[in-house]
Amino acid sequence: MRNIKNKPEQTMSPHSERRRRLAKFIEMDERVKLSTQMEENDAPVILINTFNVKAEDVDEFLRAWTASAEIMKQQPGCISAQLHRGIGGSSVFLNYAVWESTEHFKKAFNNPEFQSSLEKLPSDVLLSPHLFKKVRVPGICGGT
Repeated sequence: MRNIKNKPEQTMSPHSERRRRLAKFIEMDERVKLSTQMEENDAPVILINTFNVKAEDVDEFLRAWTASAEIMKQQPGCISAQLHRGIGGSSVFLNYAVWESTEHFKKAFNNPEFQSSLEKLPSDVLLSPHLFKKVRVPGICGGT
């Protein structure tokens, strides 16, 4: 992972200076970083990414997310992507994307065009991306 790591000030490209001041990446699990997850060899994987957006920035967020999602959906290994919004006036969004493998996701995530698209996110957006795999619980849910 090139631009978004545990220590952004040491790993962000010069083009990311603006984004660092705007969007803040927060690890969903403080013990397991997204960069560590992308080094695993799992298939398939699910990306869950939550976005906390100010109510007045929702339209700008939706435009930026759409642009980023269009790039990701064109990448090899992207199976599907969905965006959900909290109900009752919430401006919390959840992105659920299915990838063929962590390797596919890593390549897409590090794509310069995708990284550049993140700079369009509105100020003060809090993002929390994390990779998951299905868990098999007999009689309840299937998995690999």
